[in-house]
Amino acid sequence: MNYSSKLLESAVNELSRLPGIGRKTALRLALHLVRQDEEAVVAFSGAVLKLRQEIQRCSQCHNISDNEICDICANIKRDHQLVCVVQDIRDVMAIENTGQYNGVYHVLNGIISPIDGIGPEDLTINSLLEKISREPVREVILALPTTVEGDTTNYYLSRKLAPFQIILTAIARGIAIGDDIEFADEITLGRSIINRVPFTIPGSGV
Repeated sequence: MNYSSKLLESAVNELSRLPGIGRKTALRLALHLVRQDEEAVVAFSGAVLKLRQEIQRCSQCHNISDNEICDICANIKRDHQLVCVVQDIRDVMAIENTGQYNGVYHVLNGIISPIDGIGPEDLTINSLLEKISREPVREVILALPTTVEGDTTNYYLSRKLAPFQIILTAIARGIAIGDDIEFADEITLGRSIINRVPFTIPGSGV
């Protein structure tokens, strides 16, 4: 693609680095920015820069937060003895939107995927185990994708959590096999949280 401006080409190159953004879409976005008032573009770029420079990970659950401790973990009205383990922040947002959950979360920041080179050591599993060992957690809900990778991670976590005297449950399989939590509709996801079931290792009866 030939560009009439090196500045435009540079902007397209950067925008096309974003996930799901091809060069044609990047060009459309760049041209949109060109048409905007300078004040609007400055505000946009400032918001992105501030996001990158100031965003934090909650020290307790690893959720993305503006502060050292996120609003959910800081809320004394939440049930801190109930911990829902999720893949990433998008799952936290999806479950929160159901209005059916009043516990806290633990964000793994991924799931075990040998094909992608992601092992247990790349996730926040050790942090979860430390939390359970020092705090009075009564139940851990496994709310991971219903995929091979999600099930692998569930199995690994169940083994690691076995020594603790806690209830281990998984969201009900109202979520279709192979679906990500974030794409489930709010009613289905809400019912899956409410109707969670004891976690068992597939094929073992345990």
